[in-house]
Amino acid sequence: MFGRFKKRSSSVVVVTLNARLQPLDRAALEDAFEAAMKQRGQEIRVVGGGIQMAANGEISECDIEIEFDGPSDARAEAISETLTSMLAPKGSSLHLLDLDRRIPFGAHEGLALYLNGTDLADEVYRDCDSNYVYAECSRLLEGLGIVSSHWQGPHETALYMYGWDFKAMQERLTPFLQEYPLCQQCRVVQIA
Repeated sequence: MFGRFKKRSSSVVVVTLNARLQPLDRAALEDAFEAAMKQRGQEIRVVGGGIQMAANGEISECDIEIEFDGPSDARAEAISETLTSMLAPKGSSLHLLDLDRRIPFGAHEGLALYLNGTDLADEVYRDCDSNYVYAECSRLLEGLGIVSSHWQGPHETALYMYGWDFKAMQERLTPFLQEYPLCQQCRVVQIA
């Protein structure tokens, strides 16, 4: 009779995504991830998360803490498969805390577009809009990738995009980057 009140053993996995996501963008991914796992019949709970920042204040990666009941290996595989179908850049990993084991995973490539925020002519900043750049990159990458997050630093604004092929994303964006005035002196960097 008292066996019903035994505490179930739970496992915790820390997912480190090699993704530059603002906290709100990470939270949206966590919500979508929980819903996707529930659809797969996998009962998990996101119990925490965080971000790692570089010295300049730019996000370099993010963590999601996941708790579940049952065997770790089967759940770890379901977690990595689900995240890979959503957003899991190359260089991501699962850390099974109860087994002290890290499992690398991830398939997406990342592209960071850094807009110069200080060196262009004043009329460029007056007449152009980084929100337009965000929307146009989203439109141009349709079917190939997505703009997942952004960062505004003291000298640059970054847009972070993830998809299956960095070079294909770069090629699709290049004509726009060459013609839109706010994209002058921009930098394109592969981040995953």
